[in-house]
Amino acid sequence: MKTLGDWLTEYLDHGRVLRKSPVHLRGVRFQCLVFLRWLGEEGVLSADQLRREHLDRWLTHLHAWRTAKGLPLKPKSVNKQIESVRSLLRWLGGRGVLPAALVGALPYIREPQLLPVSVLAHAQVKKLVNRIDTTSAEGLRDRAMLELLYSTGIRASELTGLDTGDVDLGNATALVTGKGNKQRVVPIGRTALRHLESYLKGVRPFLVRQPGVRALWLNHHGQRLHYAVLRRRLHQHAGRLDLPVTVTPHTFRRSCTTELIRGGANLWHVKELLGHERLDTLQHYAKLTIADLKKTHAQCHPRERES
Repeated sequence: MKTLGDWLTEYLDHGRVLRKSPVHLRGVRFQCLVFLRWLGEEGVLSADQLRREHLDRWLTHLHAWRTAKGLPLKPKSVNKQIESVRSLLRWLGGRGVLPAALVGALPYIREPQLLPVSVLAHAQVKKLVNRIDTTSAEGLRDRAMLELLYSTGIRASELTGLDTGDVDLGNATALVTGKGNKQRVVPIGRTALRHLESYLKGVRPFLVRQPGVRALWLNHHGQRLHYAVLRRRLHQHAGRLDLPVTVTPHTFRRSCTTELIRGGANLWHVKELLGHERLDTLQHYAKLTIADLKKTHAQCHPRERES
């Protein structure tokens, strides 16, 4: 009889056949293995042993979980775990391995509607990128990468996944491969285009170690630059400044979105630029605009100034 671990392996293989993102599959594998290890401690090793009470107790276990700092898991993190396990259970239910009642037995928890965090104002982004030492090849590369992140709002994984053939300097566009291998074309702003062109013509040729390398962003070994290097380099650059937030590559995506919406951009256009499937993904940024509006109202309305 197959164990739940065997079914998980088949489920992940199925995801690879569907060309699911390797990053997505790694996350699903990790989260499902945590779930299966917990089930193993409960004596549940095969699908026929799984009961509704096991799922209820696992949810209680998630709520009681504490991080190394003694903090509970954030609602978003809990829902991420639930999402991965639900997808596995749904797949098993579709193959008749689990009863339908178990497939929908894991409800999501409510997430508080918070404003985006780790957002930099335009002046702060400008200060950060201007402080990068561009006297070295790596510095010039880093400046071009961060300018492109801020200009387009693409994800860090989409940035590092770019190939040279994905960039059209003449039309100032980039072909981006996002979640689920869905592709979209994004515009590149003038400043980012200028730095990108400088990198392509003046830096990348000297980083190439083997002919035929397609990756746009290369490390000093001539290989595709990975997210960990991007994050580390960004921490080094941001660490030289006294910034009010912890800066990550995703900060540039949030900051780009915030500035576009503050500038009056059409939300549908912003959704397409970012590669979101639903418009309601931007609701937090709309709230941020309302917060700006309240601040302006308090500063500028004559009745508010009288108090």
